[in-house]
Amino acid sequence: MDFPKGFIWGSATAAHQVEGNNTNNDIWLLEHVEHSMFKEPSLDACDHFHRYPEDIKLLADLGFNSYRFSIEWARVEPEEGHFSAAAIDHYRRMLMACHSHGIKPFVTFHHFSSPQWLIKAGGWESDDTPALFARYCGRLAADLGDLIAGGCTINEANIGRVLISSGVLPPMDLIRTSPGWVEASDQLGISADDFNPFMFAVSEQGQRVVMAAHHQAVEAIRATGATFPVGVTLAVQDIVAVKGGEAIAAQHQLEVNEQYLTDLVGDDFVGVQCYTRHRYDANGAMPTEEGVELTQMGYEFWPEALESSIRQAHACSGLPVLVTENGLSTTDDSRRIAFVERALQGVKNCLKDGVPVMGYTYWSLLDNYEWMLGYRPTFGLIAVDRATQQRTVKDSAVWLGNIARSNRLG
Repeated sequence: MDFPKGFIWGSATAAHQVEGNNTNNDIWLLEHVEHSMFKEPSLDACDHFHRYPEDIKLLADLGFNSYRFSIEWARVEPEEGHFSAAAIDHYRRMLMACHSHGIKPFVTFHHFSSPQWLIKAGGWESDDTPALFARYCGRLAADLGDLIAGGCTINEANIGRVLISSGVLPPMDLIRTSPGWVEASDQLGISADDFNPFMFAVSEQGQRVVMAAHHQAVEAIRATGATFPVGVTLAVQDIVAVKGGEAIAAQHQLEVNEQYLTDLVGDDFVGVQCYTRHRYDANGAMPTEEGVELTQMGYEFWPEALESSIRQAHACSGLPVLVTENGLSTTDDSRRIAFVERALQGVKNCLKDGVPVMGYTYWSLLDNYEWMLGYRPTFGLIAVDRATQQRTVKDSAVWLGNIARSNRLG
């Protein structure tokens, strides 16, 4: 079962989850307040900021041909209008390391974390943010675009809506009055109502700002003459209606999927990120189905969700699809292999039916910092010893790398 020639086989990370010591962004602040909603602070993370040469070599040696990673805005622009040449040079070295190993680098310009100065100025509810983000993306495209194989402006532009609608987060009025939220806003010298990190931009205004930032960033990147393909990634939900839940499911489908997928005119591709299905009946979101295996995240083990999400993304957007995240959090690596094998069969089904799927990117390369859940969930193809930072390649990494090298499933 061959995949198309030039199919992208990659794995992914996000700067804050792996670099370590990103002290100048909003997530670091939220991690370190006394009553943090985060299980633990990120601290050194995987020290990928220094160990990226080793990690990129591992990825290449395994057989992959692509690496999706993010650039940390708070490093590149630590103060508003001040761009760090040293930080930009660091990311240039990362890009060059990819090319030296035959790896195509796909860069995410924003993966959840934002500079604290941006949050002080209104964050992701401010009408000024799209232009500021576009300026940052344009600067990176001008300085690094010759080495970038593909660009994702924003990771999961719909994540706030997804987290609220799926019940992962409580309503924003409760979040804004929580002790940790108030403590973080006090440290920035702003009110709790004016503290607007990206992952919590769930209001209509917040979502307008996020999508405006994406569109203006695409324009700014192309204005530099950069020729790499550019798009946005979305957490495309596989929403399933159980008898009586058709209307509720359709409403959620519209709010978290369709309104974003239909707003991508002019993009080169859409990044699809999917991990499980979500069922709705007449009463709303349903609990996990009895008897279905659960992941460390509490998700149903449902790799077939990826096929559904790919089909939906292409049908709504009309764009080629790049799977930018898909994977399993588990301590049983054999289940990771089983999950990915079934997910890839879904990719094959899409390709057979003419759906333009550009590639498959596994989340994640390393066992890393999973935001509010800390280091407990392990998605990585490569284990990381928290005390020594030693890397250990898992069997799933070798298995998937062999598929990538042969461009064949089975």
